Formats: sequence, structure tokens, C-alpha cells
Amino acid sequence: MLGISIYPEKANINEIKDYISLAAKYNFKRVFTCLLSVEDTKENIKNQFKEIISHARNHSMEVILDVAPSVFDKLDISYDDLSFFSELQATGIRLDVGFDGQKEAKMTFNKYNLDIEVNMSSGTKYLDNILSYAPNRKKLIGCHNFYPMEYSGLSLQQFVKTSLQYKKYNIRSAAFVSSNNASHGPWPVMDNGLCTLEMHRGLPITTQVKHHLMMDLVDDIIIANTFASEEELKAVSEINEPVFDIEFLTEVSDIERKIVLDHLHVNRGDLSEYLIRSTETRIIYKDEDFPLKNTKDIVKKGNIIICNNNFAHYKGELQLIKKDHLDKQQRKNIVAKIVDHELFLLDYLKPWSIFKFKEVK
Repeated sequence: MLGISIYPEKANINEIKDYISLAAKYNFKRVFTCLLSVEDTKENIKNQFKEIISHARNHSMEVILDVAPSVFDKLDISYDDLSFFSELQATGIRLDVGFDGQKEAKMTFNKYNLDIEVNMSSGTKYLDNILSYAPNRKKLIGCHNFYPMEYSGLSLQQFVKTSLQYKKYNIRSAAFVSSNNASHGPWPVMDNGLCTLEMHRGLPITTQVKHHLMMDLVDDIIIANTFASEEELKAVSEINEPVFDIEFLTEVSDIERKIVLDHLHVNRGDLSEYLIRSTETRIIYKDEDFPLKNTKDIVKKGNIIICNNNFAHYKGELQLIKKDHLDKQQRKNIVAKIVDHELFLLDYLKPWSIFKFKEVK
């Protein structure tokens, strides 16, 4: 499920509602918003958030409010009376900072049917502690942090470790990606975006989303900063399978272009350390001519090659290079390459994964 984030204290209410409508157009189903950064009276907060949340719910979108014990204190809310959030028409609340485990478990049985979302990023035994108090697991979900300060986001190792804690128990989970067109988040600092994984900072939003989809560690992906452009929302919504952005390196024939761009490719189950083979094209185009063109003694990681006439019955096969290796017999025409910032995604293609290519100019 895809989501957006909104910060009512930082933007005009009509602008926010238009953004929600735009995201819904592209099948975004979640809205994250934050009470931690709001400085206003309880009544004003209720009026403002209720109007926005109602608009989102009318578009069939879930709305999760980010809170902490300090928010409960400030708004005079008790953890065993969540009526305030129900009055706002929220779907649930996210506990950026938790309680003691027992309170979280009790909250999952709230009479308003609110989801209770807990912070996934700390890496402690927090989830195990909550589970030890027998919560209603149907109402317990998890969500990572986002990190406004550059270099402070999660390492890949920490992200995998903490996400697996939730995947182990089949608890729905979420993480954040960052728009490169958005102007703000909830806090004054936003160093080159807002994201969960530090390695995602500054990358195109499509690359961030592809990485999450290929890792398959979280269920929901939320754009943390606002407002993402319509181009970004549309591009993200269209990612259904692994797709690599590519650049053609030489003049290619119509057949070569068709092989690369017009086919769904399959990573064979008998994996090679050096290359990914899409073998169906050699059958489809077995009668076509593939003369030698743009061959090199060494093919490089990320190169997309089509086997030429020198390769006998392998001619017409598409290969995606995972590891540099020799081609001194000049049997591999280099026709394109994965863009540099997506090379790391090659390591996430699983056996029998379907993938495709998209040309960027």
C-alpha cells in the first residue's frame, strides 16, 4: 500500500486537500500526519484535523496520527480513552515513543477499533514485550521512523534486522521514502529529504520504492515529505514489478530495442554469480541476424547485452551482467546499461523474478 504525509500546521488546508485528492487519483491509500509538531489548542487541532481527515476518508484512505506520551499529556488524553482520535475520524495512531508494553497491548482492544502503530526502528525487544501482554494482533501494526538530519537514517543492516522482527510475526509494517520535489516535513530541518534508510537520501523516489519492493520487508511505503509532484506520484503508482532504468549505449536496431524494452524478462532459477539470463528472446528471435557490434574484452556490472551471431544457438539471448567478466571471443553485444544509482538493485533479483527495463533520457 502506498501513502503520503501531510502537515496541517505547515500548509494551507485547501492545498492539503488537493494533495490528498491527487494522491487518491493514483491509488494511494494511506495518509500519515503528525501531532508531535503541532502547537495549538485541543479544540483548534480537532477542528483542523477533522476536516482534513474527513476528506481523506471520503477518498477511502487510512489516516494514522503520529503521537507520543507528551502529546497525550499536552492534550489531556488517557491511553485508555482514545475517543479524541476517534472523533477526528482517524484510522489509528502511531506511537513515536511508546509506553511500557502493557499499555500498548491494552490499547489494541480500544472500543473505537483504532489501529495501534508502534515504532519499528529502535531494534530493542519492544515488540516482544508488547506481544508478551497478549495484544489484539489484528489491530497492532508497525512503522519505521524517517530522519530529517543527513547521515542519521537507518543503515541497511539495521533496517533489515528491525523489519524482520515484525515480518516474523506477520505484523503489517511501513517505511518512509522521500520526494525530491517536496518542500517540507514536520520539522525545520530537512537535509536532502526525509527517508527511513540513509542510503535512499537524494535518490530518485522511484529507485527508493523499487528497493523496498524488491527487499519485501515492509507492506506499506509512505512518502514522508510534502508535497510530492504529480509526476512522482504517478511514477511510483506504476511500479508493479522490478523495473530498471537504463540508458542505451550505442545505436541499436529495432529488434534489439524490442528485445530490451518490449519483453518481460525472467531471472532463471539456476542462478549464476556473473549474469542474469532472459532466455526466451533467443527462441523468439532465433531466425534474426545479430552481427557483432560494440563488443568489449570485459563486460561490466550493469551492462545489458544481446548475444550475437558468434554465440551459436545462444544468439538473441538477453543477459544482464551482475559481475565483471571476460568476453574475449566477442560474443556479447553491449547495447545498454543500468543507470549507476540503480546498480545495487541487481543484488535483489530473486530466482524466477520477473523484471523489465525503462529507458531514461
